[in-house]
Formats: sequence, C-alpha cells, structure tokens
Amino acid sequence: MNTRTDNSYCVDVIGFNPTERLLLSSIFGLAARRDPSFTQRGATGTRAADLYLVDGSDPAAVAEFKAVRARYPKPAVLIGEADPQLGLPALARPIQWARLLQSFDEAVQSIAGTAAPSAPKPVATDAAVLVVDDNQTVRKFMEAKLQPFGIAADFAETGEQAVGLTGTKEYTCVFLDVVLPGIDGYQVCKLIKGNKQAVKRTAVVMLTSRSSPFDKLRGSLAGCDEYLTKPVDENHLLEVIAKFLPKGART
Repeated sequence: MNTRTDNSYCVDVIGFNPTERLLLSSIFGLAARRDPSFTQRGATGTRAADLYLVDGSDPAAVAEFKAVRARYPKPAVLIGEADPQLGLPALARPIQWARLLQSFDEAVQSIAGTAAPSAPKPVATDAAVLVVDDNQTVRKFMEAKLQPFGIAADFAETGEQAVGLTGTKEYTCVFLDVVLPGIDGYQVCKLIKGNKQAVKRTAVVMLTSRSSPFDKLRGSLAGCDEYLTKPVDENHLLEVIAKFLPKGART
C-alpha cells in the first residue's frame, strides 16, 4: 500500500489538442480546491505523477504512456478510444469534467489502498458566490456545480434580495438571472457595478434564457463580465468559474 500524507494527487497529461488542454487547465484549476484534490503536473514540475490522463485516440500518446507505465506502473484515465492491451476503460469525448473527476476519484483507490472515496469535501477558500434566480431548479443546479470545488454559495430569489446581500457582503462572483421579480437583472448589475470596490472585486455573470444580441448588449452596458445563456453548457460554465474564482487555500 502506498502511504500518503495528504489527499492531493499529481496528474501527468499525455496528448490532447490545444482546445482540450485549455479545458483541462480549467478543470485542474478548480480540482485543486477539492479533497481529494488533483493538480496537473507541469513540464518543469519536480513531483512525480501519481496518475496519468491519456488521449486514447492518439497513438503517439498511447505509446508514450505505455513506455512510461513500463517503468512507473501507475493508474490512468483514458479519453477517447480504449486500448485492449492496457485493459483500461475510456471516457468518450467530449470531455465532461464531472465524469473525469469521478474517474480520478476511482483511480486513486489503487493509490490510497482504500474503498471508493466519498463525495469530495470542500476545502478552505476565500471565494464568495451569490446566485440570483427565482427558479429553484436553477439554484439547485448551480449549487451542485459549485459544491464539489469547495464553493459555498448564497442564494437570492429577487433583485432586491441580491442588492441587499451585495451591500453587506463582498462577493467574488455573482451569477445573475435577467428576469426577476421586482427589479430586473440589468438593474441589479448596474447597482452592483456602481460600487467602486465591486467594479474591481466582483464579477457579474448573467445567467439567462435571453440570448438575443440586444439582450447581450444590454448586459454589457449594465457592466456584466460574462453572459451565459440557458440551458448552460457545463464546460463553458466550468471555464467561467475557473476564470473568475481563485483556487483558494487548502487546509
């Protein structure tokens, strides 16, 4: 059994195109706040990899992994095509971050010598998030997407509630619906951005079903930093979360 002093794991990435590597950077940036946590091994990193992420559809990447595995037998997760010689399952493309992290959790069983990990535990972070939406399903969706990365969100159902919360607490990011009871999301965004400190410290992400160019222009004029339309593409949401929220400090 491999004895470890913490629940952090270093992943060596082999293969993948530039677009997928950008997505993976977002995933690893947020996975660093989980417990167990996963960080990508840099090209100049000194720490040995604990597991590998391999592009199973790239013969050169598979060959490189086989050569490495012959010297350092470590678990791996394949993306794309499975390889019968490796005997490892493969996740289908496109890369889905939730399934990928679940596969990482399963892979570390052989490292830790324990049963399958339970749900990831939040770790300490100074990021504060507010989700403003009168739809409970959307609030639950956002809670589920933020929780695995140690991000505990506050919630508001009306524009007035949102303004009240942002007036008493400094948020790193506000996910804001446009259509709300009372004042709408554009007005809320203007009020948040009217605070000189919030302009620099609080990112506002519109999260709405309104997708016309005119609506996006209104969001931009109100001062929003990003405009996401429903239904939300989960990988795009991940990129936005990674863009605006710091990794936080592990304890």
